[in-house]
Amino acid sequence: MSRMIVGPFNRVEGDLEITLDFDGDKVRQAEVNATLFRGFESMLEGRKASDVLIFAPRICGICSVSQSVAAATALSQIYGVTPTENGQKAINLMLANENAADLLTHFYLFFMPDFAREVYQDQPWFSEVKLRFKAMRGRSVSGALQARTTWLKMMGILAGRWPHTLAIQPGGSSRAIVDSETLQLTLLARQFRQFLEQQMLGSSLERFLGCQTEAEFLAWQSNTTSSDFGLFCEVARALELSQLGCSPGQLMSYGNYPDMEGGRTFASGIFDKGGRKILNPNLITEDTHYAHYQGSDILSPWADNVAPELDKAQAYSWCKAPRLDGNVMEVGALARQVMTQQPLINDLMARYGSNVYTRIVARVVELATIVTLVESWLETGFTKESAFCQSATTVACSKGMGLIEAARGGLGHWIELEGDQIKNFQVIAPTTWNFSPKDSRNVSGALEQALVGARKLPNEQTPVSVQHIVRSFDPCMVCTVH
Repeated sequence: MSRMIVGPFNRVEGDLEITLDFDGDKVRQAEVNATLFRGFESMLEGRKASDVLIFAPRICGICSVSQSVAAATALSQIYGVTPTENGQKAINLMLANENAADLLTHFYLFFMPDFAREVYQDQPWFSEVKLRFKAMRGRSVSGALQARTTWLKMMGILAGRWPHTLAIQPGGSSRAIVDSETLQLTLLARQFRQFLEQQMLGSSLERFLGCQTEAEFLAWQSNTTSSDFGLFCEVARALELSQLGCSPGQLMSYGNYPDMEGGRTFASGIFDKGGRKILNPNLITEDTHYAHYQGSDILSPWADNVAPELDKAQAYSWCKAPRLDGNVMEVGALARQVMTQQPLINDLMARYGSNVYTRIVARVVELATIVTLVESWLETGFTKESAFCQSATTVACSKGMGLIEAARGGLGHWIELEGDQIKNFQVIAPTTWNFSPKDSRNVSGALEQALVGARKLPNEQTPVSVQHIVRSFDPCMVCTVH
Protein backbone atom coordinates (compact mmCIF):
# COMPACT_ATOMS: atom_id res chain seq x y z
CA MET A 1 0.00 0.00 0.00
CA SER A 2 1.22 3.53 -0.77
CA ARG A 3 0.04 6.99 0.14
CA MET A 4 -0.13 10.19 -1.91
CA ILE A 5 -1.16 13.69 -0.85
CA VAL A 6 -2.61 15.71 -3.72
CA GLY A 7 -2.94 19.47 -3.46
CA PRO A 8 -3.31 22.33 -3.65
CA PHE A 9 -5.53 22.04 -6.73
CA ASN A 10 -5.40 24.64 -9.47
CA ARG A 11 -8.61 25.93 -11.05
CA VAL A 12 -10.46 25.39 -7.76
CA GLU A 13 -11.96 28.25 -5.77
CA GLY A 14 -10.14 27.97 -2.44
CA ASP A 15 -7.77 25.43 -0.89
CA LEU A 16 -8.18 21.67 -1.20
CA GLU A 17 -5.96 18.75 -0.20
CA ILE A 18 -6.70 15.05 -0.69
CA THR A 19 -4.90 12.11 0.92
CA LEU A 20 -5.06 8.96 -1.21
CA ASP A 21 -4.20 5.44 -0.07
CA PHE A 22 -3.44 3.09 -2.95
CA ASP A 23 -3.49 -0.66 -3.39
CA GLY A 24 -1.23 -0.96 -6.38
CA ASP A 25 -2.45 1.68 -8.85
CA LYS A 26 -6.01 1.97 -7.48
CA VAL A 27 -7.30 4.27 -4.74
CA ARG A 28 -8.39 2.22 -1.74
CA GLN A 29 -9.36 5.11 0.52
CA ALA A 30 -9.49 8.90 0.30
CA GLU A 31 -9.59 11.68 2.87
CA VAL A 32 -10.69 15.10 1.62
CA ASN A 33 -9.35 18.08 3.55
CA ALA A 34 -10.82 21.57 3.35
CA THR A 35 -7.81 23.40 4.75
CA LEU A 36 -9.17 26.91 5.35
CA PHE A 37 -11.29 28.11 8.29
CA ARG A 38 -13.14 31.39 7.63
CA GLY A 39 -15.64 32.05 10.43
CA PHE A 40 -18.47 33.87 8.66
CA GLU A 41 -20.98 32.19 10.94
CA SER A 42 -19.40 33.52 14.12
CA MET A 43 -18.87 36.99 12.57
CA LEU A 44 -22.63 37.55 12.56
CA GLU A 45 -23.36 36.55 16.14
CA GLY A 46 -24.74 39.54 18.06
CA ARG A 47 -25.49 41.58 14.93
CA LYS A 48 -28.86 42.76 13.63
CA ALA A 49 -30.71 40.28 11.41
CA SER A 50 -30.57 42.64 8.43
CA ASP A 51 -26.76 42.56 8.54
CA VAL A 52 -26.91 39.08 7.03
CA LEU A 53 -27.84 40.67 3.70
CA ILE A 54 -24.52 42.56 3.72
CA PHE A 55 -22.30 39.73 4.95
CA ALA A 56 -23.82 36.72 3.16
CA PRO A 57 -22.99 37.65 -0.46
CA ARG A 58 -19.37 38.15 0.58
CA ILE A 59 -19.06 34.49 1.54
CA CYS A 60 -18.21 33.90 -2.12
CA GLY A 61 -17.40 35.97 -5.19
CA ILE A 62 -18.65 33.23 -7.53
CA CYS A 63 -22.06 32.44 -6.03
CA SER A 64 -22.77 35.68 -4.14
CA VAL A 65 -26.32 35.92 -5.52
CA SER A 66 -27.04 32.39 -4.30
CA GLN A 67 -25.84 33.34 -0.82
CA SER A 68 -28.02 36.47 -0.92
CA VAL A 69 -31.10 34.52 -1.99
CA ALA A 70 -30.61 31.92 0.76
CA ALA A 71 -30.17 34.65 3.38
CA ALA A 72 -33.16 36.66 2.14
CA THR A 73 -35.32 33.52 2.09
CA ALA A 74 -34.45 32.80 5.72
CA LEU A 75 -35.13 36.43 6.67
CA SER A 76 -38.49 36.41 4.87
CA GLN A 77 -39.63 33.81 7.42
CA ILE A 78 -38.28 35.87 10.30
CA TYR A 79 -39.98 39.05 9.09
CA GLY A 80 -43.15 37.25 7.99
CA VAL A 81 -43.14 38.53 4.40
CA THR A 82 -43.07 36.92 0.97
CA PRO A 83 -41.55 38.47 -2.16
CA THR A 84 -43.98 40.21 -4.49
CA GLU A 85 -44.70 38.60 -7.87
CA ASN A 86 -42.38 40.99 -9.70
CA GLY A 87 -39.77 40.70 -6.97
CA GLN A 88 -39.78 36.90 -7.08
CA LYS A 89 -39.41 36.90 -10.86
CA ALA A 90 -36.51 39.35 -10.63
CA ILE A 91 -34.82 37.18 -8.00
CA ASN A 92 -35.34 34.06 -10.13
CA LEU A 93 -33.76 35.87 -13.08
CA MET A 94 -30.75 36.92 -10.99
CA LEU A 95 -30.22 33.44 -9.60
CA ALA A 96 -30.65 31.83 -13.03
CA ASN A 97 -28.21 34.33 -14.52
CA GLU A 98 -25.53 33.53 -11.94
CA ASN A 99 -26.11 29.77 -12.06
CA ALA A 100 -25.88 29.65 -15.85
CA ALA A 101 -22.66 31.69 -15.77
CA ASP A 102 -21.20 29.24 -13.23
CA LEU A 103 -22.22 26.21 -15.30
CA LEU A 104 -20.60 27.69 -18.40
CA THR A 105 -17.44 28.63 -16.49
CA HIS A 106 -17.14 25.15 -15.05
CA PHE A 107 -17.26 23.44 -18.44
CA TYR A 108 -14.81 25.72 -20.26
CA LEU A 109 -12.42 26.94 -17.56
CA PHE A 110 -12.41 24.29 -14.83
CA PHE A 111 -13.26 20.88 -16.30
CA MET A 112 -12.26 20.58 -19.96
CA PRO A 113 -8.65 21.92 -19.64
CA ASP A 114 -7.64 18.69 -17.87
CA PHE A 115 -8.10 16.78 -21.13
CA ALA A 116 -5.47 19.01 -22.73
CA ARG A 117 -2.80 17.54 -20.43
CA GLU A 118 0.15 15.86 -22.16
CA VAL A 119 -0.80 12.52 -20.60
CA TYR A 120 -3.44 12.29 -23.35
CA GLN A 121 -1.19 13.29 -26.25
CA ASP A 122 -1.56 9.89 -27.97
CA GLN A 123 -5.36 10.14 -28.10
CA PRO A 124 -6.84 10.96 -31.54
CA TRP A 125 -8.88 13.84 -30.10
CA PHE A 126 -6.00 15.42 -28.14
CA SER A 127 -4.89 18.06 -30.64
CA GLU A 128 -8.42 19.40 -31.06
CA VAL A 129 -9.03 19.44 -27.29
CA LYS A 130 -5.76 21.29 -26.76
CA LEU A 131 -6.63 23.80 -29.48
CA ARG A 132 -10.01 24.54 -27.92
CA PHE A 133 -9.55 24.06 -24.17
CA LYS A 134 -5.90 24.62 -23.23
CA ALA A 135 -6.02 26.62 -20.00
CA MET A 136 -6.10 30.37 -20.68
CA ARG A 137 -5.20 29.93 -24.36
CA GLY A 138 -7.90 27.69 -25.85
CA ARG A 139 -9.86 29.07 -28.80
CA SER A 140 -13.20 28.04 -27.32
CA VAL A 141 -12.24 29.37 -23.90
CA SER A 142 -11.93 32.92 -25.21
CA GLY A 143 -15.33 32.65 -26.91
CA ALA A 144 -16.91 31.33 -23.72
CA LEU A 145 -15.46 34.20 -21.67
CA GLN A 146 -16.90 36.72 -24.11
CA ALA A 147 -20.31 35.01 -23.99
CA ARG A 148 -20.17 34.94 -20.19
CA THR A 149 -19.40 38.66 -20.08
CA THR A 150 -22.39 39.40 -22.29
CA TRP A 151 -24.67 37.16 -20.22
CA LEU A 152 -23.62 38.76 -16.92
CA LYS A 153 -24.53 42.21 -18.24
CA MET A 154 -28.04 41.08 -17.37
CA MET A 155 -27.04 41.17 -13.71
CA GLY A 156 -26.17 44.83 -13.94
CA ILE A 157 -29.69 45.59 -15.16
CA LEU A 158 -31.41 43.27 -12.68
CA ALA A 159 -29.34 43.90 -9.57
CA GLY A 160 -27.20 46.98 -10.19
CA ARG A 161 -23.93 45.13 -9.61
CA TRP A 162 -22.29 41.71 -9.36
CA PRO A 163 -20.97 40.23 -7.19
CA HIS A 164 -22.23 41.27 -3.75
CA THR A 165 -25.51 42.82 -4.85
CA LEU A 166 -27.76 44.29 -2.17
CA ALA A 167 -30.88 44.31 -4.37
CA ILE A 168 -32.15 40.95 -3.08
CA GLN A 169 -34.38 41.50 -0.06
CA PRO A 170 -36.79 39.36 2.02
CA GLY A 171 -39.74 41.07 0.32
CA GLY A 172 -38.42 40.95 -3.25
CA SER A 173 -35.96 43.09 -5.21
CA SER A 174 -35.16 46.74 -4.53
CA ARG A 175 -34.33 47.21 -8.24
CA ALA A 176 -37.48 47.78 -10.31
CA ILE A 177 -37.26 46.79 -13.99
CA VAL A 178 -38.92 48.94 -16.68
CA ASP A 179 -40.07 47.79 -20.14
CA SER A 180 -37.01 49.09 -21.98
CA GLU A 181 -34.76 47.11 -19.61
CA THR A 182 -36.81 43.97 -20.21
CA LEU A 183 -36.07 44.39 -23.90
CA GLN A 184 -32.35 44.75 -23.15
CA LEU A 185 -32.45 41.60 -21.05
CA THR A 186 -34.16 39.72 -23.87
CA LEU A 187 -31.50 40.78 -26.37
CA LEU A 188 -28.68 39.71 -24.03
CA ALA A 189 -30.33 36.32 -23.50
CA ARG A 190 -30.63 35.95 -27.28
CA GLN A 191 -26.89 36.60 -27.72
CA PHE A 192 -26.04 33.99 -25.09
CA ARG A 193 -28.34 31.49 -26.81
CA GLN A 194 -26.46 32.09 -30.06
CA PHE A 195 -23.15 31.15 -28.43
CA LEU A 196 -24.60 27.96 -26.96
CA GLU A 197 -26.22 26.93 -30.23
CA GLN A 198 -23.37 27.83 -32.56
CA GLN A 199 -20.31 26.93 -30.47
CA MET A 200 -21.14 24.78 -27.47
CA LEU A 201 -23.92 22.55 -28.80
CA GLY A 202 -23.93 22.89 -32.57
CA SER A 203 -27.74 22.72 -32.62
CA SER A 204 -30.75 24.59 -31.32
CA LEU A 205 -31.41 24.37 -27.60
CA GLU A 206 -34.79 22.81 -28.35
CA ARG A 207 -33.27 20.05 -30.46
CA PHE A 208 -30.72 19.25 -27.77
CA LEU A 209 -33.28 19.32 -24.97
CA GLY A 210 -35.56 17.13 -27.09
CA CYS A 211 -33.28 14.12 -26.52
CA GLN A 212 -35.20 11.89 -24.12
CA THR A 213 -33.15 8.69 -24.23
CA GLU A 214 -29.51 7.73 -24.60
CA ALA A 215 -30.23 6.47 -28.12
CA GLU A 216 -31.60 9.88 -29.12
CA PHE A 217 -28.66 11.57 -27.40
CA LEU A 218 -26.16 9.44 -29.34
CA ALA A 219 -27.97 10.29 -32.58
CA TRP A 220 -27.77 13.98 -31.66
CA GLN A 221 -24.01 13.61 -31.00
CA SER A 222 -23.42 12.07 -34.43
CA ASN A 223 -24.72 15.29 -36.04
CA THR A 224 -22.87 17.73 -33.75
CA THR A 225 -19.32 16.33 -33.67
CA SER A 226 -17.79 19.76 -34.38
CA SER A 227 -19.34 21.38 -31.29
CA ASP A 228 -17.51 21.80 -27.98
CA PHE A 229 -19.94 19.58 -26.11
CA GLY A 230 -19.85 17.05 -28.96
CA LEU A 231 -16.08 16.90 -28.49
CA PHE A 232 -16.57 16.25 -24.78
CA CYS A 233 -18.91 13.38 -25.63
CA GLU A 234 -16.20 11.87 -27.86
CA VAL A 235 -13.67 12.16 -25.03
CA ALA A 236 -16.17 10.68 -22.55
CA ARG A 237 -16.68 7.60 -24.71
CA ALA A 238 -12.96 7.11 -25.29
CA LEU A 239 -12.06 7.37 -21.61
CA GLU A 240 -15.22 5.64 -20.32
CA LEU A 241 -16.05 8.53 -18.01
CA SER A 242 -19.35 6.83 -17.19
CA GLN A 243 -17.29 4.35 -15.16
CA LEU A 244 -15.22 6.98 -13.34
CA GLY A 245 -16.03 8.67 -10.05
CA CYS A 246 -19.12 6.65 -9.19
CA SER A 247 -20.83 7.85 -6.01
CA PRO A 248 -23.52 6.02 -4.00
CA GLY A 249 -26.09 7.93 -6.04
CA GLN A 250 -28.12 9.30 -3.13
CA LEU A 251 -29.13 12.71 -4.46
CA MET A 252 -30.77 15.72 -2.83
CA SER A 253 -32.22 18.94 -4.19
CA TYR A 254 -33.91 21.79 -2.32
CA GLY A 255 -35.65 22.85 -5.52
CA ASN A 256 -35.26 26.19 -7.28
CA TYR A 257 -37.07 29.16 -8.84
CA PRO A 258 -40.29 29.47 -6.77
CA ASP A 259 -43.55 30.56 -8.34
CA MET A 260 -46.42 32.42 -6.70
CA GLU A 261 -48.45 29.22 -6.26
CA GLY A 262 -45.89 27.70 -3.89
CA GLY A 263 -44.27 25.40 -6.44
CA ARG A 264 -40.74 25.36 -7.82
CA THR A 265 -39.61 25.07 -11.43
CA PHE A 266 -36.91 22.60 -10.36
CA ALA A 267 -38.47 20.16 -7.90
CA SER A 268 -37.21 19.44 -4.40
CA GLY A 269 -36.73 15.99 -2.93
CA ILE A 270 -34.30 13.12 -2.56
CA PHE A 271 -33.43 10.27 -4.89
CA ASP A 272 -32.39 7.00 -3.27
CA LYS A 273 -32.25 3.47 -4.67
CA GLY A 274 -34.06 4.50 -7.83
CA GLY A 275 -36.98 6.17 -6.04
CA ARG A 276 -37.93 9.76 -5.28
CA LYS A 277 -38.96 10.85 -1.81
CA ILE A 278 -40.10 14.05 -0.13
CA LEU A 279 -37.30 16.02 1.49
CA ASN A 280 -37.65 16.76 5.20
CA PRO A 281 -35.04 19.45 6.00
CA ASN A 282 -35.58 18.95 9.72
CA LEU A 283 -33.57 15.72 9.36
CA ILE A 284 -30.41 17.61 8.35
CA THR A 285 -27.54 17.36 10.83
CA GLU A 286 -23.82 18.11 10.86
CA ASP A 287 -21.32 15.63 12.28
CA THR A 288 -18.03 17.07 13.61
CA HIS A 289 -16.28 13.84 14.61
CA TYR A 290 -13.49 14.23 12.02
CA ALA A 291 -13.71 18.04 11.72
CA HIS A 292 -11.64 20.63 13.59
CA TYR A 293 -14.39 21.71 15.97
CA GLN A 294 -14.77 21.18 19.69
CA GLY A 295 -16.49 17.94 20.63
CA SER A 296 -17.63 15.13 18.35
CA ASP A 297 -21.26 16.01 18.14
CA ILE A 298 -24.09 15.35 15.69
CA LEU A 299 -26.09 18.55 15.82
CA SER A 300 -28.93 20.25 14.00
CA PRO A 301 -27.91 23.48 12.24
CA TRP A 302 -30.13 25.24 14.77
CA ALA A 303 -27.74 24.16 17.54
CA ASP A 304 -24.45 23.88 15.72
CA ASN A 305 -20.94 24.24 17.08
CA VAL A 306 -18.51 26.63 15.39
CA ALA A 307 -15.80 26.70 18.06
CA PRO A 308 -12.61 25.60 16.29
CA GLU A 309 -10.12 23.09 17.69
CA LEU A 310 -6.96 22.96 15.60
CA ASP A 311 -5.29 20.07 17.43
CA LYS A 312 -8.26 17.69 17.63
CA ALA A 313 -6.70 14.23 17.45
CA GLN A 314 -8.78 12.46 14.81
CA ALA A 315 -9.77 15.53 12.76
CA TYR A 316 -8.47 15.98 9.21
CA SER A 317 -10.71 18.68 7.69
CA TRP A 318 -12.31 22.00 8.54
CA CYS A 319 -15.39 20.81 6.67
CA LYS A 320 -18.19 19.32 8.75
CA ALA A 321 -20.08 16.21 7.62
CA PRO A 322 -23.69 17.12 6.75
CA ARG A 323 -26.10 14.20 6.68
CA LEU A 324 -29.81 13.82 5.93
CA ASP A 325 -31.33 11.40 8.42
CA GLY A 326 -27.80 10.02 8.83
CA ASN A 327 -27.30 9.48 5.09
CA VAL A 328 -24.65 10.84 2.72
CA MET A 329 -26.19 13.05 0.03
CA GLU A 330 -24.78 14.27 -3.26
CA VAL A 331 -25.97 17.65 -4.49
CA GLY A 332 -25.66 19.50 -7.79
CA ALA A 333 -27.17 19.77 -11.25
CA LEU A 334 -27.53 15.99 -11.52
CA ALA A 335 -29.69 15.94 -8.38
CA ARG A 336 -31.81 18.84 -9.64
CA GLN A 337 -32.44 17.30 -13.05
CA VAL A 338 -33.17 13.85 -11.59
CA MET A 339 -35.69 15.32 -9.16
CA THR A 340 -37.26 17.36 -11.97
CA GLN A 341 -37.42 14.10 -13.95
CA GLN A 342 -35.65 15.49 -17.01
CA PRO A 343 -36.07 12.58 -19.48
CA LEU A 344 -32.49 12.24 -20.78
CA ILE A 345 -30.96 12.54 -17.32
CA ASN A 346 -33.48 10.02 -15.98
CA ASP A 347 -32.36 7.55 -18.66
CA LEU A 348 -28.63 8.11 -18.12
CA MET A 349 -29.03 7.89 -14.34
CA ALA A 350 -30.88 4.58 -14.67
CA ARG A 351 -28.12 3.20 -16.92
CA TYR A 352 -24.96 4.54 -15.28
CA GLY A 353 -25.77 6.16 -11.94
CA SER A 354 -23.88 9.18 -10.67
CA ASN A 355 -20.40 9.54 -12.18
CA VAL A 356 -18.17 12.01 -14.01
CA TYR A 357 -20.10 11.61 -17.28
CA THR A 358 -23.63 12.01 -15.95
CA ARG A 359 -22.65 14.99 -13.76
CA ILE A 360 -21.27 16.90 -16.74
CA VAL A 361 -24.16 16.03 -19.06
CA ALA A 362 -26.62 17.16 -16.36
CA ARG A 363 -24.83 20.50 -16.07
CA VAL A 364 -25.02 21.15 -19.79
CA VAL A 365 -28.69 20.09 -19.89
CA GLU A 366 -29.40 22.50 -17.05
CA LEU A 367 -27.47 25.31 -18.73
CA ALA A 368 -29.61 24.97 -21.86
CA THR A 369 -32.77 24.67 -19.77
CA ILE A 370 -32.02 27.82 -17.78
CA VAL A 371 -31.67 29.90 -20.94
CA THR A 372 -35.08 28.75 -22.18
CA LEU A 373 -36.57 29.51 -18.74
CA VAL A 374 -35.08 33.00 -18.70
CA GLU A 375 -36.49 33.66 -22.16
CA SER A 376 -39.96 32.51 -21.09
CA TRP A 377 -39.91 34.66 -17.93
CA LEU A 378 -38.87 37.71 -19.92
CA GLU A 379 -41.52 37.05 -22.56
CA THR A 380 -44.30 37.31 -19.98
CA GLY A 381 -42.58 40.36 -18.49
CA PHE A 382 -43.36 42.12 -15.24
CA THR A 383 -46.76 43.20 -13.90
CA LYS A 384 -47.17 46.97 -13.98
CA GLU A 385 -49.65 46.93 -11.11
CA SER A 386 -47.30 45.07 -8.76
CA ALA A 387 -44.43 46.46 -6.72
CA PHE A 388 -41.02 44.79 -6.83
CA CYS A 389 -40.52 44.72 -3.07
CA GLN A 390 -42.46 45.03 0.14
CA SER A 391 -40.82 46.31 3.31
CA ALA A 392 -39.67 43.92 6.01
CA THR A 393 -38.83 45.57 9.32
CA THR A 394 -40.84 43.87 12.08
CA VAL A 395 -39.64 40.54 13.47
CA ALA A 396 -42.46 38.00 13.30
CA CYS A 397 -40.59 34.94 14.61
CA SER A 398 -37.13 34.09 15.87
CA LYS A 399 -36.09 31.48 13.27
CA GLY A 400 -35.73 31.35 9.52
CA MET A 401 -34.37 28.73 7.13
CA GLY A 402 -33.40 29.54 3.54
CA LEU A 403 -32.94 26.53 1.24
CA ILE A 404 -32.10 27.21 -2.41
CA GLU A 405 -30.01 25.73 -5.21
CA ALA A 406 -26.72 27.34 -6.20
CA ALA A 407 -25.01 26.07 -9.35
CA ARG A 408 -23.03 23.54 -7.32
CA GLY A 409 -26.03 22.23 -5.38
CA GLY A 410 -28.16 22.73 -2.30
CA LEU A 411 -27.31 25.80 -0.20
CA GLY A 412 -28.89 26.38 3.21
CA HIS A 413 -28.87 29.28 5.67
CA TRP A 414 -30.20 28.87 9.20
CA ILE A 415 -30.75 32.06 11.24
CA GLU A 416 -31.95 32.27 14.85
CA LEU A 417 -32.52 35.49 16.75
CA GLU A 418 -32.46 36.35 20.42
CA GLY A 419 -34.42 39.56 20.71
CA ASP A 420 -33.43 41.54 17.64
CA GLN A 421 -29.91 40.13 17.44
CA ILE A 422 -28.50 37.04 15.75
CA LYS A 423 -27.96 34.19 18.19
CA ASN A 424 -27.00 31.54 15.65
CA PHE A 425 -26.14 31.69 11.95
CA GLN A 426 -25.26 28.51 10.09
CA VAL A 427 -24.43 27.85 6.45
CA ILE A 428 -24.26 24.45 4.75
CA ALA A 429 -22.91 24.94 1.25
CA PRO A 430 -23.02 22.49 -1.68
CA THR A 431 -19.34 21.58 -1.37
CA THR A 432 -19.86 20.94 2.35
CA TRP A 433 -22.23 18.14 1.32
CA ASN A 434 -20.10 16.74 -1.49
CA PHE A 435 -16.64 17.12 0.10
CA SER A 436 -17.52 16.15 3.65
CA PRO A 437 -15.13 14.05 5.74
CA LYS A 438 -16.15 10.78 7.35
CA ASP A 439 -18.85 10.94 10.00
CA SER A 440 -18.83 9.36 13.46
CA ARG A 441 -19.84 6.02 11.90
CA ASN A 442 -16.76 6.22 9.61
CA VAL A 443 -18.95 6.64 6.53
CA SER A 444 -17.19 8.76 3.92
CA GLY A 445 -18.74 11.68 2.04
CA ALA A 446 -19.74 11.63 -1.62
CA LEU A 447 -16.37 12.64 -3.10
CA GLU A 448 -14.39 10.37 -0.80
CA GLN A 449 -16.50 7.43 -1.96
CA ALA A 450 -16.33 8.52 -5.62
CA LEU A 451 -12.52 8.53 -5.52
CA VAL A 452 -12.29 4.87 -4.50
CA GLY A 453 -11.12 2.82 -7.47
CA ALA A 454 -9.55 5.73 -9.35
CA ARG A 455 -6.30 4.71 -11.03
CA LYS A 456 -2.96 6.48 -11.25
CA LEU A 457 -0.76 6.15 -14.30
CA PRO A 458 2.96 5.30 -13.94
CA ASN A 459 4.99 8.18 -12.47
CA GLU A 460 1.93 10.40 -11.96
CA GLN A 461 2.28 12.85 -9.06
CA THR A 462 -1.24 14.20 -9.45
CA PRO A 463 -3.40 11.47 -11.00
CA VAL A 464 -5.46 12.91 -13.84
CA SER A 465 -8.33 10.56 -12.98
CA VAL A 466 -8.51 12.20 -9.55
CA GLN A 467 -8.58 15.62 -11.21
CA HIS A 468 -11.55 14.60 -13.38
CA ILE A 469 -13.50 13.22 -10.41
CA VAL A 470 -12.87 16.23 -8.17
CA ARG A 471 -13.79 18.71 -10.90
CA SER A 472 -16.93 16.80 -11.86
CA PHE A 473 -18.33 18.05 -8.52
CA ASP A 474 -17.19 21.64 -9.30
CA PRO A 475 -15.88 22.43 -5.80
CA CYS A 476 -15.99 25.89 -4.25
CA MET A 477 -13.85 25.48 -1.16
CA VAL A 478 -14.29 29.03 0.12
CA CYS A 479 -18.00 28.31 0.58
CA THR A 480 -17.32 25.01 2.33
CA VAL A 481 -16.16 26.14 5.77
CA HIS A 482 -17.40 29.03 7.91
